[in-house]
Parts: sequence; C-alpha cells; structure tokens
Amino acid sequence: MSVLGVLWGVSAVFFSNLLRGGPWQVLVIAATALVGVASAWVGRLLLRHAWFRHRLSCFSTPPAHSWLIGHLGQMRDSEEGLLDVDRLVRTHGHSCSWFLGPFYHLVRVFHPDFTSPLLKAAASITVKDELFYGFLRPWLGQSLLLSNGEEWSRRRRLLTPAFHFDVLKGYVAVFNNATHTMHSKWIRLSSEGQRDLEMFQHVGLMTLDSLLRCAFSHSSDCQETPHEFTTAILELGDLIMDRRRRILHHWDWIYWRSDQGKRFRRATEVVHSFTRRVVEHRRTLIREQSHRESPEGTARDGTAGDTAQRQKRKDFIDIILLAQVGQTDRQTDRQTDTHRETHRQTDGNNVLMTMSSGHDTTASAICWTLFNLAGHAHYQDRCRDEVKELMRDRAEQDIKWADLSSMPFTTMCIKESLRLHSPVLAVTRQYTRDVDLPGNRTVPKDTICLVSIYGTHHNPAVWSDPNEFNPLRFDPANTRERSSNAFIPFSSGPRNCIGQRFAMAELQVVVALTLLRFRLSLGSNPDTAGTSTGQGIRRLPQLVLRAEGGMWLRLELLDPPCTDGLHAQ
Repeated sequence: MSVLGVLWGVSAVFFSNLLRGGPWQVLVIAATALVGVASAWVGRLLLRHAWFRHRLSCFSTPPAHSWLIGHLGQMRDSEEGLLDVDRLVRTHGHSCSWFLGPFYHLVRVFHPDFTSPLLKAAASITVKDELFYGFLRPWLGQSLLLSNGEEWSRRRRLLTPAFHFDVLKGYVAVFNNATHTMHSKWIRLSSEGQRDLEMFQHVGLMTLDSLLRCAFSHSSDCQETPHEFTTAILELGDLIMDRRRRILHHWDWIYWRSDQGKRFRRATEVVHSFTRRVVEHRRTLIREQSHRESPEGTARDGTAGDTAQRQKRKDFIDIILLAQVGQTDRQTDRQTDTHRETHRQTDGNNVLMTMSSGHDTTASAICWTLFNLAGHAHYQDRCRDEVKELMRDRAEQDIKWADLSSMPFTTMCIKESLRLHSPVLAVTRQYTRDVDLPGNRTVPKDTICLVSIYGTHHNPAVWSDPNEFNPLRFDPANTRERSSNAFIPFSSGPRNCIGQRFAMAELQVVVALTLLRFRLSLGSNPDTAGTSTGQGIRRLPQLVLRAEGGMWLRLELLDPPCTDGLHAQ
C-alpha cells in the first residue's frame, strides 16, 4: 500500500469519528484550529517585529506610543506634520527608525550622506513598496513609476528617447501656447473684477493642457471647457489621499465597496478608456505611415521622405509606439494578438504615469515659485529685468529653447523654490538585500526607506537658514562644495525622475512669460475675510505639496503690457 493510500485511510477514519461526535465537537475543533492558525500568525508577526527592532537598533528612534503600536498616527498630512519633520531633523540629524505597529518598519533619512547610498543603489535591488505606492496601482498599473527589476529597466529604455533634448526642443512651443492661453484667461478675469486668483486651479489645468498636447498632440481646451478626462485625473489624486487617511480603506475588500472606491473605479475607467482610444488611434496612423515608407525614409512611391522633419512632429506616444512597431510586426498571428494587448496596456500605463505625475508636480513647482517671487519683490524685479533683456527687440513674446540657458538668475530662483517648497516631499524604497549606511549602520532588506526630500532640503546641517528664500544659494560659486545629493527635488540615482528636464523647461517658460506680463503680489481668499496668503499660508502635503485653502496671488497687468502672442478670447 502506498503512503498516499495510508494517509487517505487515516484521514477517512479521523473525519468519520469526528462526524459521529456531533456538530458541537466539529465546531470546537474548527474553532481550536482557527485559534491555532491565528496564534501562529500573530506569533510570527511579533517575532518579525522583534527581529526588525533589533536590526534597526543602530538608528535612534523618536518616542513612540508603545513597543507594539509604535508611531502609528504620528505622520500627519498637514502643516503640523511638516513641522514634525523639522523637529526630527533637528533632533536626529541624519536618520531615525520608525515603526507603524508590528506591520511596517521604516528608516527615515534626511541628510545627503545617508540619502546617497539609498538613491544610488542599483535598480536591480531596488523596489517600490506597497505601503506608499500600492494605492496607485489600480490607476497607473505596471508603469515605469511602479514596476521593478528587469521590467522597470525595459520600460526605462523605452521611455528615455521621449525625453531626449532634441524632442524637448519641440515641446517648448507647446509650453508657450499653453501659457498664452492661461494668461489670456487671467486678463479676462481681471477685466471682470477678479483681482486675486487661486493659482493651483489655473496652473494645474495649464500643465495638464500642455501634457495632453505633448503626449498626444491632443488639444482638449481643458483650460476653458471641462473635460471628463481632466476631471477624472484631478479626482483620482484627491481620492488617493482620502484613502491613505482612512485606515479601514487600506483593505481592498472594504474600499471597493465604499462610495469612494466606486468613484475611484469610475474615474479610472474614464482615464483608461481615453488613453486606450488615443493609443490605438496613433498606433494605426504609425502603421499606415510605416507601410508607405521604406526603411531608408523614402516613400514607397519613390519620393524622398524628410525623416528629420517628421521626427520634429512626433509626440510622446509616437516615440513609444515606434519603438515597438518592428517587433510586433515580426510575431506570428497568435503572438501578435498577445503582444498587441501587452503593448496596449504598457503604452497606456506609461502615458498615464507621465500625465499624472508630470502635470501635478510641475504645477506645484510653478505655483510655489510664483508665490515665493510674489513675497520677494526685489528678486521678482531682477528676474523680470533678465527676461525683458532677453526678449528685447523681438516681434513675438515667446521663449525659445536657446533662451533657457540665458536666464541664470530666474533659474536660480526656480531651484531655490524647489528646495524650499519641494513638490514631492519624500520617496520610498525597499531593497532586496542589506544596504550599508555611514556610521556602521545597516538597513536590513525589506525595510521601507523613506528618503525625506523635504527633510534634506530643510536640514540646517546642510543649508544655512533653511527656511529663508535665498536664490543666491544656487550661484555657481556657492554650489561647488555642496553634495550633489543635498538638492534632490527630482530624486537621484538610477530611479530618478525621467521627466525632470521636461519639468524644468516648462517651469522656466511659464515663470518667464508670467513675469514678463504681470506683477505678482500676495493676494487673499475672498471667502476668508481677506486674510492674506502670506499671513496665513499653511502647507498641505498631498501627492504633491499644495496650500491649505488654495494659493491666492494678486496679478497686476504690466503697463505697457507684453501681451503679444496671447490668444483672443
């Protein structure tokens, strides 16, 4: 008799005797088994917690609620939460450990010497954790932002050409046009008696408009007319933050049955449907073009094709699709269907990643730069003089690619604003093996490392008077002795922000054109009894840094106004 037969016989006898014992005996045994499984799970969890506490004892630890609860509830998405980070930096200097109950074990770092080994670690051992990024997955899927390992490397290679300098040059015209549209709206609102405007609303729509044009060559008119896609993108960001705050909504089986979860599903379906339609339309156009032309760039009818000119017209999604057309065409019919579906999902996810992370972070950076210049009139005037000198004797008031390197002081002000008010306050990483840090400290594998961009940028050991707006910090003479990881608004290392050149170019164009046409000062929210933004500004950490109650600035059209190129409304 086989071993399997013996086990089957023993099991049959056991359950036969169990059933003869009646339902109460079955219930007692089932409950005992359930308690045993739960006890084993809790015991394993507590042993794991004790092991991590021991391994992370080389890091100082802020006061916690208790050994078991740890620092649950001590991370606050508010002005007070940022002040808490300031206190952590002053007290611990470079790093500390942090425990969210027995479940999550973090190391928080806020000094260049400690951020550098983590950010520069090989991409092959770096993964995105589910605690901070998991809620984005139903929205962004396996995009560059959320993928890991070889999949991340493949997607990074695929996307890199879309952010090449030669491609970015063509986007500058898009930045100009989107900014002209926003300024035309501001002038119209000002003529209607609206002296103070809320920046995040207007600038967020402008950056989304420019990204739609750069990514899809799609003119949505979203700055003037509501569009379901743009509305859904903005709603998803709010829903993500709402879910993070509600502990019970961290469990999928609760969240997807809630009103917020149903709204999230509807918004993601709107966004995914839009990107699928656009991707398929552009894929069809590219295939038709590839069949009309020979590999040498000559049309099949024998006429010369201007490859260089066509390249200038390619947008973000074109470049991604062109990298895949040849490979897909070589598959068998069955393989082609599989690869087509895979590529469709990948293309949509990558574009969604760019749309969501790109427009929000750039909008935040622009708003805080305008806010800082509004509060420092002498720096604002100096930037304006620099831009006016650059635009002297020009018929059109457009910023060109070559101009971006000719605005040194304006660029210094932008960088100082990125330091003082970083759009992204932190990035998190996990590692598949231990990572060594200075002072004989080691981060065990699977520990969540929270690299505090805000803490690093406000560390008094790195920056003197860190809460002061001082663009001269970025004078070339003052940056030579500074660590390259002291200033990391776009992160650093192999998993840095792929779109940072795109974002900086848009920042320079929008800030320069705004200063050319308007004088900025701190405004007030008409719904709060005229309280000045400068008097009561409260920072609001969300997916990006915002201002509680909005950011209200007063815009004064310059006389004579530099309004050449503005769209008629």
